[in-house]
This record gives sequence, structure tokens and C-alpha cells, in this order.
Amino acid sequence: MSVLSRPAPGTVQCFGRKKNAVAVAYCKPGRGLIKVDGVPIELIRPEMLRLKAFEPILLAGRSRFKEIDMRIRVRGGGHTSQIYSIRQAIAKSLVAYCQKYVDEATKKEVKEIFGRYDRTLLVADPRRCEPKKFGGRGARSRFQKSYR
Repeated sequence: MSVLSRPAPGTVQCFGRKKNAVAVAYCKPGRGLIKVDGVPIELIRPEMLRLKAFEPILLAGRSRFKEIDMRIRVRGGGHTSQIYSIRQAIAKSLVAYCQKYVDEATKKEVKEIFGRYDRTLLVADPRRCEPKKFGGRGARSRFQKSYR
């Protein structure tokens, strides 16, 4: 498959971002499989953050995911950032799939559920790491001043 090929009919491709982590979700008709980097979402690590990745599924209900398959690829960032980007990719791809292949009412309903719970499920967090400047150890801290 070439890089610039068009996605197959019946599929939706969405991404989620958090800091430097980017998750790309491919959503297509299927039987309810959700895999992250080839591993089922039920076995995702770290276990402490597994529930965070499950949030969109729990909020929208398993029934909405019954007839679709999702493949998610994640790159960059740390563990927490990757989990947050995964959950955003899942939420955004479900909304896009509903809009394109189900109906507008379902899409509005799902979007409303996600928006009411946590806006970051649909909208990326724009905060980035501030670059270091001269005269100090970090972005804002300065070296201690001495008069003698």
C-alpha cells in the first residue's frame, strides 16, 4: 500500500494528540475489535491508565462499537501522553464514523456525551513545552544573582 493511497471505502482515519504523542485510528466495519499497536485494548499497558483508554468506549457504550473495528498506531511521547492520545483518537474516529456512515443524530448524540464528560476527548490540548532560554537552567528560572 502506498503512502498517498486513498482509504478503503467504509473506513475513517482520525488522529489524537497529546504533547508529542500522536495516535492514528483506522475505523472500519467489523465485529468490535479495538487493537492498539496490534494488542487488544483490554491488555494495554500500563494497567493504571488502561481505564483512561477505555473511557470513550464506556461512555458511548459497547453497543456502538459492536459493528466497527479499530486499529490504532501510537508514536512519540511517554506512557501517559500515549494513553491520552489513544482515547482522543478513539473518540474522534467514532464521531467521524457516525457522521459518515451512520446518521447525523447519532453523531450529535455521541459528540454531546463526549463533550459533557471531557472536552479533551474531542479537542486537542494546545499546551507545549516551553523552550529553554539563556541565563538560567530552564524556560523561566534564572541563575541566582550575586552582588559580590
